[in-house]
Amino acid sequence: MKKRLFTPFIIAALAASGCQYDQEGKGLYNENGNTVNVAERNDNYNSNKDSDSFGYVRHQKSPTAGIEKATVKTPVINREQLADVIGRLAVQLPNVHDAATLVTDEEVLIAYKTDSNNKFETADQVKKTAASIVPRYFHIYVTDNPNLFNEIESYSTLDGESPNINRNLNQTIQRMLKSPQGRKLNAGENANGEGFGEMNESIDHDIKDQ
Repeated sequence: MKKRLFTPFIIAALAASGCQYDQEGKGLYNENGNTVNVAERNDNYNSNKDSDSFGYVRHQKSPTAGIEKATVKTPVINREQLADVIGRLAVQLPNVHDAATLVTDEEVLIAYKTDSNNKFETADQVKKTAASIVPRYFHIYVTDNPNLFNEIESYSTLDGESPNINRNLNQTIQRMLKSPQGRKLNAGENANGEGFGEMNESIDHDIKDQ
């Protein structure tokens, strides 16, 4: 399973949606002991800073070789909070009344209820809402089939090491693809963010290749 760094979009989405920190004071990022906040001149970024303000931190390498590896934790994604942000923004879209969101290590699955007369456009809006938040390597799949709500929810207690998880997820995604997915994200990717002619095309496992 892949572990990669955050993109700035996640912080922006949190500010826009008004998400709160959890009871331990942790947001989507863990605070970093080598981070210098110029405004506060302390060792950690200011987690209580006004959300309307610009975000700025400065990182300095320790003069002692290798100290970062010993003291600095690599930021990892809090998938639960990321799913929460996506769902909150999705239900703010016109004609979207309910949304269930699952975030895995490299996919976002969204089931939603809509009364839209243009399901293609609604699918495009839901998909692009998620695409504006998650790291760029994520693939996004959407469905307006209400029968898939429970199926997506059934993964909520699982993780990347669960037995047969990839096979089961792929089967769910195949069912989701029967619903509109909206437009291609760009000329080099399909509607789900799966690329064409990538450097690792021969070894990747995109749904489009199955």
